[in-house]
Amino acid sequence: MVVTFGLLGSLVVHDGTELRPVTGPKVRALLAALLLQANRPVSRDALKEALWGASVPASADAALANHLTRLRRILAGPDHGPEERLRTVAPGYQLLVHDGELDADVFEARVRAVRHAHRQEDWEEVRRETALAMPLWRGTPLADLAPFADTEGPALRVHQLTEARLQTLEWSFDAELHLGRHHEAVAPLGTLAAEHPLREGFHRRLMLALHRSGRQAEAFSVYRRLRRSLVEELGTEPGAAVQQAHQEVLAGETAPRPRAHPRPTAARPPFQLPREADAFTGRAAEIATLRALLGGAAGPGAAPPGTGAGAYRSADGTAPGAEGTGTRATGARTTDADGPAEPSALLRPVVISGMGGVGKTALAVHAAHRVREAFPDGALYADLRGYCDHGARTAHELLARFLSDLGVHHDTLPEDTDDRALLLRAALAERRVLLVLDNARNAAHVAPLLPAGGRSAALITSRQLLADLPGAVKVPLAPLPEPEQRALLAALAGADRVRDEPEALAAIMAACGGLPLALHIVGGRLASRPAWPLALLAKRLTPHRGRLETLAMGTFDVQRTFAMSYVAMRDGDEPLEREAARAFRLLGRVWSGHQVTPQSTAALLDVTETRAAAVLDVLADAHLVLNPAPDRYVLHDLLGEYAWQRGEEEDTEAGRTAAALRLLSWYVTALAAASLAATRETQSPPALERETGEPLAVPGFADDDEAIRWTTGELPAIREALTRAGELGRSDMAWRLAVGLFGYAGTHWWTAEWDDCLGQAMDIARAHDDTLGQAWLHRRTAVAHGMAFRNEACLEHLRIALDLFTARGDVLARASILGNMSALYSQIEDAEQALVYAELSRDLYREAGNTRGEALVLSRIADARQLLGDFEQAAADRLRVIELLRADGHWVFLATILTKYGDILRDLGRRDESFAALGEALSIRHRMEDVGGTADCLVFTARAHHHFGEWDAARATWESCLDLARDHNLTMRIDESLEGLAALPDPAPPRSGGSRTGAAQGASSGARPKRSSPDPRR
Repeated sequence: MVVTFGLLGSLVVHDGTELRPVTGPKVRALLAALLLQANRPVSRDALKEALWGASVPASADAALANHLTRLRRILAGPDHGPEERLRTVAPGYQLLVHDGELDADVFEARVRAVRHAHRQEDWEEVRRETALAMPLWRGTPLADLAPFADTEGPALRVHQLTEARLQTLEWSFDAELHLGRHHEAVAPLGTLAAEHPLREGFHRRLMLALHRSGRQAEAFSVYRRLRRSLVEELGTEPGAAVQQAHQEVLAGETAPRPRAHPRPTAARPPFQLPREADAFTGRAAEIATLRALLGGAAGPGAAPPGTGAGAYRSADGTAPGAEGTGTRATGARTTDADGPAEPSALLRPVVISGMGGVGKTALAVHAAHRVREAFPDGALYADLRGYCDHGARTAHELLARFLSDLGVHHDTLPEDTDDRALLLRAALAERRVLLVLDNARNAAHVAPLLPAGGRSAALITSRQLLADLPGAVKVPLAPLPEPEQRALLAALAGADRVRDEPEALAAIMAACGGLPLALHIVGGRLASRPAWPLALLAKRLTPHRGRLETLAMGTFDVQRTFAMSYVAMRDGDEPLEREAARAFRLLGRVWSGHQVTPQSTAALLDVTETRAAAVLDVLADAHLVLNPAPDRYVLHDLLGEYAWQRGEEEDTEAGRTAAALRLLSWYVTALAAASLAATRETQSPPALERETGEPLAVPGFADDDEAIRWTTGELPAIREALTRAGELGRSDMAWRLAVGLFGYAGTHWWTAEWDDCLGQAMDIARAHDDTLGQAWLHRRTAVAHGMAFRNEACLEHLRIALDLFTARGDVLARASILGNMSALYSQIEDAEQALVYAELSRDLYREAGNTRGEALVLSRIADARQLLGDFEQAAADRLRVIELLRADGHWVFLATILTKYGDILRDLGRRDESFAALGEALSIRHRMEDVGGTADCLVFTARAHHHFGEWDAARATWESCLDLARDHNLTMRIDESLEGLAALPDPAPPRSGGSRTGAAQGASSGARPKRSSPDPRR
């Protein structure tokens, strides 16, 4: 899905189908502030100033976080695409905007193109570029964003854009006048001169247009009116350009004859491009890129409804996805800080690459037809048959054909292939010819056919990336996005049928995976059977296993298309290719649908990480796996089914099972490392015993934030691994995977994902009578219940875990569980029991010689002492724990202790220190995107504001907490927020300077926020 942003007028966001609502003045101002600094970090302070000006409230951090959360949801849209638009980047946030997605950037690029054409006196080009620029302008920029738009930075940007528009209009009227369109220019110039009575440029051009239209009296009147305005308003005379125009009118000079740029004489070139495919749909960004790279104009795009602008792209026509090395591909218009650059005469080869069936040939032919006028000496086409049942065509025979097409007699052709290649380059040296070389096998296959620079161009398609083709520009092709899939099916099968069955349409698109070949087969079948409902075909394509047989029609066959790529690799001469074919099968049969890395693939294949990386690169270069991010690889859905078939037929059951167990072992080991990094736990589960083989390479984690983010990203794969471990009878793996999610649960307990995994693993452990697994699962299940305030269930599991670990003689486990019991009793405000269990935990840590555990249990003792009213000692204990955690870099636990420390400082009346601690804790929670922890911190902060009689700040903080809790269904925090708001006095009395009186005393003396959940870090 292509999202475009509009600032030229009211703020708009368009998702390619419809306008996406951006509600709320703060959220709109926040988005505008980020768009004005697109792709650059914007500090939190700058964003707060944008939202509140100089009057930043005390609750600004919490409110900003909520506005950012709403903005992320708006930018993610209904399909929740993989790309994170709004990123947390020190010292604030960065909004990712691709080329062509922001109308202001596209507009300025068009303005630069107009300026360049104006300097070259290419008046037709001035008109064309102006016609592309002006529809982008919907009105005054940021028109609906006062007072934000009136502040210094935004106001300056509005002025720059407005001046660029007016200057572009002046240049466009120069073109009209030079082309003899005097009469047509009079009316719009008259309007602009009236709107800008002191702008000399419009008046000068209006005078000339009137004069050259035979309306001299009106031209004099315009001059007199301008002169009077300038003298009265500014005390100055008109400038030299206006005076010169006035002299032309006085002299009665005739209009200069229109000048046009000379056009090349017509030629009779060979034109071999195939007929364009019916119903070609989408690929606007790629087409613009290809036209720019091949030296053709980018051309206007269709305007999305409600925006008044085409699909945004830059002036040089480039779009995301074009890659290359060295200098920029020539022939495209390029810009830099010094202004536009001249198009170069040298064109580099352009390679469209992608998986079989993704539409490479259709795109190449479509783009070639768009740029044919740029190549007056002909267009040559050849199917190289690099992936074909009949064998590849040789360069030797193709060189003979191309030379013959260019007028070289067959009898004069040399026998040697290299000599023929030299002759072709000589024949192309003084010509502008486009060569379309379709379906190349590799770089060696296509290299002899390429021109040696000059003004001829080569457009190549291949299933290989052709990374080793010198000087080539890469345009990788991905499956179609959903809007373009819908449009293609509508064009093939009928818009009404597609519109009337949205659920069946969604199922069909999911089964086709965005692959144009599959969509053409489906659309063709529906077109040939007009009585069929879409639901019938959707049923045949679901479940997905077996759908490849359905995705075949005549010569269109998805499975056969995939087989050409796979068989070529499996039967290749290189050992690395054959190993890549094996990896392809195992990925499809063992782990289809989940991303892998070189590390996890090394475990799957039982090879080194370096070897696995090389194997994955071979697959990626052949487009048999997708490479969505650095060192991340995944099978396309349809390729995954084909790989599953190949694995089922070509590998043994024993081999597949062994590979699966190696991969599961890797997930257990990697997750254990992530959990340890995230929790700094005083006791980890015993390591998994594994069979011999290559040592496992697992990720390294710099801190708990990095470990938790890794676990969050891998969660679907971890859940699949847990299920597979149960199916394979490996309880030892299943319970370790569930227990290993403890670090993730520290910030995501509220999602209930951990509860599900623990329950599933407990069933597996009981089925296999795995007592060690049950002991650890009871221990972690207790924590999950405690985090969710299910206190009775928490205590029950803690007691079971304590019995099981006592029977095993595990002192450290007993110490941790007793500490958790202390936390539970603090949570239910039983201070005496909390202190008893905390001291028992401390004594066991001493017995085990675990000084770190002994130090950390101070937090439990501090909880109990605070409940008992011993605030000074509780504060001192917590400060010691904070110092330890700062040295440790353990941010999640540090945020928890800082929150509690801020709360006890509130009890001690130390306002500034309390809010400093709470503010630091909230900052950590925001940075780690910890929703549950953020809500906890907001509760404590709101109560602190209430305690000190700061009613407005308390209300704002409670409301922020309520919004967050409702967004994420945190029911307990919803109730607390509503109670806190109800306890506030209304109307708010004047602040009392720090003392608590009246309603404040009564409300703040209620129950504390309940957040001392059991935690086996200690």
